[in-house]
Amino acid sequence: MPNIIVPRPMSGFPELLPAEQIVFNRCLEIVRRTFELFGFAPIETPAVERKEVLTSKGGNEKEIYALARLAAAPGEDASTDYALHFDLTVPLARYVAQHKDKLVFPFRRYQIQKVWRGERPQAGRYRELYQCDIDVIGRGSLSLLADAEMPLVIYHTFTQMNIGPFVVRVSNRRVLQGWLESFDLPPERISAALHAVDDLEKVGAEAVRASLLQKAGLSETQADQLLRFIAESDRLPTDALLQHLRACEGNATFRQGVEELETVVQHMRALGMPETAFKVDLSIVRGLDYYTGTVYETRLIDHPNLGSVCSGGRYDDLAGYFTTEKLPGVGISIGLSRLVLRLLEAGVLKPGAATPTQVLVTTLDPQQLREYLAIAADLRAQGIPTEVYLERARIGDQLRYASRKGIRYAVIAGETEFSDGTVKVKDLARGEEEVFFREELAERMVERLLP
Repeated sequence: MPNIIVPRPMSGFPELLPAEQIVFNRCLEIVRRTFELFGFAPIETPAVERKEVLTSKGGNEKEIYALARLAAAPGEDASTDYALHFDLTVPLARYVAQHKDKLVFPFRRYQIQKVWRGERPQAGRYRELYQCDIDVIGRGSLSLLADAEMPLVIYHTFTQMNIGPFVVRVSNRRVLQGWLESFDLPPERISAALHAVDDLEKVGAEAVRASLLQKAGLSETQADQLLRFIAESDRLPTDALLQHLRACEGNATFRQGVEELETVVQHMRALGMPETAFKVDLSIVRGLDYYTGTVYETRLIDHPNLGSVCSGGRYDDLAGYFTTEKLPGVGISIGLSRLVLRLLEAGVLKPGAATPTQVLVTTLDPQQLREYLAIAADLRAQGIPTEVYLERARIGDQLRYASRKGIRYAVIAGETEFSDGTVKVKDLARGEEEVFFREELAERMVERLLP
């Protein structure tokens, strides 16, 4: 008797049933189609990178899965110099630096791949997930129009997914950075303060205040001033907020951030981004330090508990760890696994059929198998996903099989139909049945199934 390994779910590594996977694939295809509609070209980088690459831009080593063999020969080391990538931006930096003389700039790329993160699994947090990224990389400089285009791409993507109202929250990291510089703080404390503010929506003002005092070293007065500045800004509509920021006194960094933010908003409007789909929110700073200017986070209005489902921003020097040439860029990323799986749980996205098959060709007479296969071939030639029932079973069992999988139509032909040159087509959703001549079947099914 062989030893049986009892299958167990792996926490943080989601698996979907076929009906759910079809929904996921539909959303993924919307993302891919929209990215290409805006002129982004696909690339794919290896699932692994050298460890030195992944840690070059501040990747959390505790969350990076290293690659090792299960065993090694005597005298060999099972460990390797490689690790699984935790995002797609760091691999992009390496890719652009390595291939920059073969690329056309501004370089517009999209990348849809799995990433791996060794974090504690919880609702909406996975160890293996799909990221869908777009970036525009300049050589020496990059227009702020690229920053404004990112939210528009996301607007078109999410609108097609039909996932309800959403808002892309936009800010500029330099605004709060300049505000903090006025306190004469060293760079490491400014970075700590920005990290604390990044958790504002997650942990609340009191917890952020404690972090500002303990980790960033702000005084109580400074922490209160910063939180009040953010809170007051949040209550203002876009144009009033921008006017308020222009009137504020600030250093060069602060003024640059305000000017860039205002320019991006103007460009977004010119590109056709609806006012209801974006909001200026100064609490958005993004936790990763490679962001230097514009930053984004996207929330679903009816499902705020999902957190950010799409984020990104501007980085002045994408590949600074890999080349001396300045390569500024801006990008945005959809956490597709986080988005789709949580929306399936919430019932916003609903699974349908458990198969792409639209027609099942039933088999009543084993002697006519060649003809059943020919019927299926004719339907497939017209682009109709078709399955032939290959097992021996009663017609009722075959129809129940089709219904359970969500197949809409069943083609039925026995001795009478073959002698008459006809077939029956049963609409399993409505319980209706029609008879067609064999030679017109494919044309009639095209009328019913294809737009």
